[in-house]
Amino acid sequence: MARVAVHMDEVIEKDREIHARPVVATLVLIFGSILLVISMLLALSYGAADVSLSTIKAAIFNYDAANSDHQVIRDLRFPRIIGAALVGSSFAVAGAIMQGMTRNPLADSGLLGINAGAVLVMAISFAFFPSLPYHYLILFSFFGAAVSAGLVYGVGSLARGGLTPLRLILAGTAVSALFSALSEGIALHFRIGQDLAFWYAGGVAGTTWAQLQVMVPIVVIMIIGAIILSKSVTLLSLGDDIAAGLGMNTTVVKVAGTIIVLMLAGSAVSVVGAVGFVGLIVPHLTRYIVGVDYRFIIPCSAVIGAVLLVLADLIARTINAPYETPIGALIALIGVPFFLYLARKERREL
Repeated sequence: MARVAVHMDEVIEKDREIHARPVVATLVLIFGSILLVISMLLALSYGAADVSLSTIKAAIFNYDAANSDHQVIRDLRFPRIIGAALVGSSFAVAGAIMQGMTRNPLADSGLLGINAGAVLVMAISFAFFPSLPYHYLILFSFFGAAVSAGLVYGVGSLARGGLTPLRLILAGTAVSALFSALSEGIALHFRIGQDLAFWYAGGVAGTTWAQLQVMVPIVVIMIIGAIILSKSVTLLSLGDDIAAGLGMNTTVVKVAGTIIVLMLAGSAVSVVGAVGFVGLIVPHLTRYIVGVDYRFIIPCSAVIGAVLLVLADLIARTINAPYETPIGALIALIGVPFFLYLARKERREL
């Protein structure tokens, strides 16, 4: 067993030397973290009412409950910015793991119906349990994501020839359409459309400190788990046969990776709604920059995803102030053309 582990490290090390860029990945983590801090400061400062950096500093270190600017920063902008960063990291890391495990460059929690499944269960919760506490809501969101993922993989595997990237996307699209229709039907019948409108459009405006207390431990633990699993994901991205030949238990790795994806996607949807394409765009961009080793792709995707959502939220608040533009719409402006480009590229390679 030790000999197999040594050989596994040698294979990954050789592949990393050819296809990975560890120095570039380190620079991405450093400068990405700096850019994230700058983005968060800009997001704290600008909005419907602009606030100076000195006021932000005073609100953080010398909070005055009677000061309206301090209240805006501490109670409104701070939680939504932290929520945006966590959501961006969650979707990006979930997308990276899905693409690595399935060897499907089009894999994304939104495209595979996971987000729609989480929203459907939340619609059911609003209809039958309107005063449900947030920690129960996030558990139901995990359950909805799991049911959706099971259906997508089950439907995609029914066809002759087994599961392929194209069948996975088609099954995900079908399940997503079904669950979205059911969610809208529930919203109309129980008259909760106003409550669900936020999750359909996507946004972090309603993020609170109470939600973050539940979400932060989940996201942090799952991202750490994803980093621990990253070497195995790299092997799976080379093919199940290669990974199994090196002595890896592919079933255990896939189950662990799926749990991480469901937890990250479910917690993100419970805060921001069904925002798609983040898990599609960010891992591809990261892979292009740092190479194919998921030991670099996953942490870099977490940082880049956080920056993307924080900046998207800033634009959503300022592009048509004092009104807010849905984050989902802004991301889709980039994501749809990017998806069409990838789909066309995959068709050429078939």
